[in-house]
Amino acid sequence: MNTSLPEGLAARFAEAKARMSEEERKSKQNVKRANLRDEVQFKATHGLLVVFFLWIIALHAIGLFLFTRGFLLTRLVLEQQSQCEISSIEGVVNSMTDLTIQRKHGCWHPKTFDKIIIIVIDALRFDFTVPYEARDNASEPHYFHNAFTVLSEVAASEPNNAILFPFIADPPTTTLQRLKGLTTGTLPTFIDAGSNFAGSEIDEDNLIAQLRRQGKRIAFLGDDTWVALFGKHFEQNLTHPYDSLNVWDLHTVDNGVNEHIFPLLEEKESKNWDVLIGHYLGVDHAGHRYGPDHPAMNTKLKQMDGVVRNLVEAVDTKTLLIVMGDHGMDPKGDHGGESQGEIEAALWMYSKKGIFGKYPGAAASAVNPRPVAQIDIVPTLALLLGIPIPYNNLGAPIAEAFIGPDSDNWENLVEVNRITGAQIRRYQQAYAVARKEEIDGDSIASSYWARGESKYNALMTGEVPHANAEHWLSVFNDFSAFQEENLRVCRNLWARFDLMSMSAGILVLIGSIAVLAVYARGISGSRIEITGLFLQRIATGMSAGVLTAYVFSFAVSPDLSRANTALLGTALGSMAGFAYAIVYIKRRLLPLWATSVWGALATLFTVSHALLFVSNSFIIWEDKVLNFFLATFGIGTLIHSQRQSDLTARALGTYHSLVFLILVRVASLSKQCREEQIPHCVSTFYASATTSVSAPYSLGLLLVMAIALPSVIKSFYKGTKSYEGPARFWIGFSFRIGLVLNAVYWVMDSADNGEWLSIDERLLKAIKMLVSQLILAMGFVAGQVGFAWAQICLGIKLPSKQGKKLTSSELSSNSRRISSESGESVVLLGYSNLHGARFLLLVITWVLPLILLQKPLGGISMGILLWQILNVLEIIDCNQLDDSAIGPVVLGLLGNAHFFSTGHQATLPSIQWETAFIPFTTIVYPWSPLLIVLNTVGPQILTALSVPLIALWKKQPQQSGMLSSVMVCAATFVLYHTVVAASAAACAGWLRRHLMLHKVFSPRFMLGGVVLLVIDVITVISLGALRWNFMAVAEIFGYRY
Repeated sequence: MNTSLPEGLAARFAEAKARMSEEERKSKQNVKRANLRDEVQFKATHGLLVVFFLWIIALHAIGLFLFTRGFLLTRLVLEQQSQCEISSIEGVVNSMTDLTIQRKHGCWHPKTFDKIIIIVIDALRFDFTVPYEARDNASEPHYFHNAFTVLSEVAASEPNNAILFPFIADPPTTTLQRLKGLTTGTLPTFIDAGSNFAGSEIDEDNLIAQLRRQGKRIAFLGDDTWVALFGKHFEQNLTHPYDSLNVWDLHTVDNGVNEHIFPLLEEKESKNWDVLIGHYLGVDHAGHRYGPDHPAMNTKLKQMDGVVRNLVEAVDTKTLLIVMGDHGMDPKGDHGGESQGEIEAALWMYSKKGIFGKYPGAAASAVNPRPVAQIDIVPTLALLLGIPIPYNNLGAPIAEAFIGPDSDNWENLVEVNRITGAQIRRYQQAYAVARKEEIDGDSIASSYWARGESKYNALMTGEVPHANAEHWLSVFNDFSAFQEENLRVCRNLWARFDLMSMSAGILVLIGSIAVLAVYARGISGSRIEITGLFLQRIATGMSAGVLTAYVFSFAVSPDLSRANTALLGTALGSMAGFAYAIVYIKRRLLPLWATSVWGALATLFTVSHALLFVSNSFIIWEDKVLNFFLATFGIGTLIHSQRQSDLTARALGTYHSLVFLILVRVASLSKQCREEQIPHCVSTFYASATTSVSAPYSLGLLLVMAIALPSVIKSFYKGTKSYEGPARFWIGFSFRIGLVLNAVYWVMDSADNGEWLSIDERLLKAIKMLVSQLILAMGFVAGQVGFAWAQICLGIKLPSKQGKKLTSSELSSNSRRISSESGESVVLLGYSNLHGARFLLLVITWVLPLILLQKPLGGISMGILLWQILNVLEIIDCNQLDDSAIGPVVLGLLGNAHFFSTGHQATLPSIQWETAFIPFTTIVYPWSPLLIVLNTVGPQILTALSVPLIALWKKQPQQSGMLSSVMVCAATFVLYHTVVAASAAACAGWLRRHLMLHKVFSPRFMLGGVVLLVIDVITVISLGALRWNFMAVAEIFGYRY
């Protein structure tokens, strides 16, 4: 039988089939074009949102720059140099113009010594050098006691040959600034106009340059900071610098100095130099690594004791030996601030000539010696060596070096103070001319000078019959009073602030607060369609602002420089453009005041935190206040959760609120007390208050965290059925292995510090470095690449072949069931949290290296912080607080609170510089400074990365408005930090004459500024990462944002 279709019917069938195929092909093309169009539209929209936040960064940078430029003190560096031929005494020309005669007799004053050895023992605190005396029977000496005894022994047994002083440094107590003060005799400021804070060659007149100009040959050994400052003045064949910044290395520099210094003291080699400088670093590095109360410090101090004893034996009568510290250290071995331990170094002067006497009329003794300012060493050494006093010097000669061994050489003492005073007076007058303004207080100092000159002339001309010690003492007191008054005047002069620049900076910061407040909380509906409008008006306003500022700077000549005026005009013009754009959306504007209890609480937290900075006491106890805020939030959500009608939401809200409260308390147990908190605070971050070594129990906690934390994170994924796809490998394997490696690293570090293992030290350090680099590569390289290419955390559950039905948990709200026309169905696990689960992987990749870069207890704190962030996400979801400002503000509070629990304070000494050497053996730019930033503000970085999760957590992929919600959360988070930073700046500016300005207010302002800029950058990074998150979800579910 013929079953073929009729010819016509077959043709129609083929035609229909071809038409269907063509329609299917066109449909696929249309879908592809639609997807491509959606992708391009998404990328453009996302790019505009990122650009908006880049503009916010620019506003913050301009505001902070202008304020900082006016706030950080400046000093004009004069280029004049003292000359041997021209005496400091006005109108007197030195008759000894022949260079040979000058070298033989001295320039302004007859020299006492031909040669000098200067030994700088970095961080040599004064109490390291004096005998320990028990205050009571129960007290025991520390490791730093009675180890470096030679200085006090010789000073006590040979008072005419040696003298020991507390050597008082001007803060900041950093080596670079101290070396400038020790060689120029000037006071430090944050910004030296014409000089570089970062350590380039010193341009102003200084001791080293003067020695070189007088033909002295200078040999140098040790800290390479000297070479950066004075390198061209040293004999190249007698210069041996060593890397100074590797605080983990206690021996290389010291051994290198010892290797070269003693051969140079031999008779044959000693003829090749006139000045020998050795800078030892072991004591400083032992303090940074272990703290002062550690056996390593005892060992280093005993080594220095032996070095000085050998030097005493080697020097001759023509050589002056100086041993000094450039600064001290605080109880845990750090420095940079102005605590007593940090500013009180030691100065020891020794000569076999026996030239030293007693300070006139002083009650000082070996038990209670007279303190000497560090700048006083400059005129003292200049006059003893017969060279001109550096032009910018403000110090006074150390009287004990000039009054003679019998303490009766009054004429010499008065003469050196008169020479020094004349140079100070000449400098003061030249500074006034350079600044084109009168110097306040000059009349008082001039009166002391005039009176001293009158008395001096009377004594020298014989107008005072039977002149005795009291007459000379009176002249000495007048010249000393002139120097002290002039020093006070200069301190006040260099404490002048540029109020115009400061005001401009505050104005820009306040303007950025207004912009963020309107953008985050003052507009209804989506931000996506209006951001482009804002950027157009911002660009227009920016152009107009720059042009206006340019014209204004020429027409009016404002106090601001033209560059700063242009910056101000750019910022104000762009903000004016933003304000103008608001006119077009005025119907969408909302009131900025809180309309809910949670909004009011967020406002209260933000404003209260900002108001802390009006009082130094509140700043000192800021950690306690932040923990109080967090506890208040936890209690509030605990109560609010009880009001939820849904039993699951009530149970989850209660559970996570309780866990959050417990973790707030646990994290608060980790603390590093600042000086002002003692004795009301007990440090727990290190093994003791006098060491920077971590407690052994913290290593055990790291191992516990390596086991527990991945399981904790896994539980949050399991709660949304999202522990699928890349999450299994990311959390169950990679993150856990990274935490184990982190624990291994810190165990090896403690073993290295405590010498637990009999392994070669170099091998152990190499293994440590390899492990740390592997962890950093896992987080910052492999983790970021993996996140960009990772799939979504989605699982597919198929029905059982045996006909077993899907369980209720598999069919929960966290999953989605899809059925076909035939009735078969599959369940998509984790469907309700696709965006949140995937984005959390980015946070996890960052937290791993951030944990490594903290000390062990700080790493525990970072792990607790991650747990608390997840608690907050669940609390917000259970209590429907997605649209409230409370979520971003609480994340901001968490970051700032954990800043303190990771062992930091708003002080310079609390900076953990040793972080730079976790993956490296030396300073590597730009990575080493970046590592210190990651260590210091790691908690704020982690919370900034987590902000988008507030809008993404437990949101289904088809839900619209998520991208706009992320922008609102990010803007609210940045708004909180901007308010805090602006308040810290404004309070520091307002209280600029406060006694605690540089100790409390200024460091807190600097911390606020750094945190603000860092979280700005991290916020842009997190917003940029959203691109890959949305695109990964869109591959399956399309673009909905």
